Amino acid sequence: MLDFAIFAVTFVIILVGAVLYLYPSSRRASGIPGLNPTDEKDGNLQDIVNKGSLHEFLVSLHQEFGSVASFWFGSRLGVSLGSVQQLRQHINPNHSTDSFETMLKSLLGYQSGMGGGASETVIRKKMYESAINNTLKNNFPLVLKLVEELVEKWKSFPEDQHTPLCAHLLGLAMKTVTQLALGESFRDDAEVISFRKNHNAIWSEIGKGYLDGSLEKSSSRKGHYEKALSEMESVLLSVAKARKAQRKQTVFVDTLLQSSLTERQIMEDCMVFTLAGCVITANLCIWALHFLSASEEVQDKLYQELDAVLGSDPITLDKIPQLRYCQQVLNETVRTAKLTPVAARLQEVEGKVDQHVIPKETLVIYALGVVLQDSDTWSAPYRFDPDRFEEESVRKSFCLLGFSGNQTCPELRFAYTVATVLLSTLVRQLKLHRLKEQVVEVRSELVATPKDETWITVSKRN
Repeated sequence: MLDFAIFAVTFVIILVGAVLYLYPSSRRASGIPGLNPTDEKDGNLQDIVNKGSLHEFLVSLHQEFGSVASFWFGSRLGVSLGSVQQLRQHINPNHSTDSFETMLKSLLGYQSGMGGGASETVIRKKMYESAINNTLKNNFPLVLKLVEELVEKWKSFPEDQHTPLCAHLLGLAMKTVTQLALGESFRDDAEVISFRKNHNAIWSEIGKGYLDGSLEKSSSRKGHYEKALSEMESVLLSVAKARKAQRKQTVFVDTLLQSSLTERQIMEDCMVFTLAGCVITANLCIWALHFLSASEEVQDKLYQELDAVLGSDPITLDKIPQLRYCQQVLNETVRTAKLTPVAARLQEVEGKVDQHVIPKETLVIYALGVVLQDSDTWSAPYRFDPDRFEEESVRKSFCLLGFSGNQTCPELRFAYTVATVLLSTLVRQLKLHRLKEQVVEVRSELVATPKDETWITVSKRN
């Protein structure tokens, strides 16, 4: 099984920035069909910019050159794999690091791992995952409480009132992640609002500015970004210091404080979780409700499962594995929305896919957005159809891509839990309705996000 976490366009850029460039003498050196560099220094960077995103560039690249295709990212050779068959063949022995963590930390100027080699990196990775699992276990009632507050708010709306999914669900994700990561001080709305301001400033620059270099060209933007990052780091360091003095053991940061990690490393892991956890959780919930609002049949089937498994009782952590159709709905949400459309690794040893040799130090791209809507793998790939995950072959393909099973990135696992609580609470009380005149367009950045606010209406179930 491929061991990688999921991330979008700028993470690939970060990876390139984290290693030495190779000068592109010719694409033919790789023996893989693809594009010649259009610029000696930038390679095919301008082609990517012209397409609007790395995902759209990869769609075009694979349409022209097939499921294994090459291009130049700056002066480094890149090879993109655009089908499940090719991904299954690709073997890269680096299992000690997580691409998502490595790239995000590189962008933020942080060191991945513990500085002592692969074994220490594995220890830190396991500690990070354990901290997320522990905070969900210890604080599941809090997750349910925050979801119930939102559902009660929606129940008070008139049936013709438009409900903004992005605003409300980003708010839910922000409250959930901050309180489960950092503790009860973030029950104060003023703290959450301040945190959200800096979070948005940092994440917006991660999603732009590093592809075209525009952040470096704007001193005001760079200053705003650095100020937000500094303020957020100070908050995280302060929280960790306070929690250590209190000797509590209930939230994410508490588990890290029990380890041998340094104060700086604890702050860095808190930064990664709060940044990525908020955005992935919010957008999984946004897209799930958007797709459900367009399918009364799927809503009704989900309601029937929830009623059969839970009755009128609140959901509990031990009941989640029994909600198989709910899991299928979330899997199909990730697939249809192309929630995280690109992943990558640096080829550490020479590899081979089909007849193509992939040289050492090649940037290998997993074109997940292409694969997730490949008609050879998925029937009717553009249709939202949770029933497709009843087939074992489909589940295996999805697991291979890193979206389910033991290799799922911890932030996505966290998001699945929050989304399950949301769906189990909401769908049993309200029906969701899409706005017929609304067209929802996708912005494929780090995580697939609606370009504009997405609206639905709700009505009470009889």
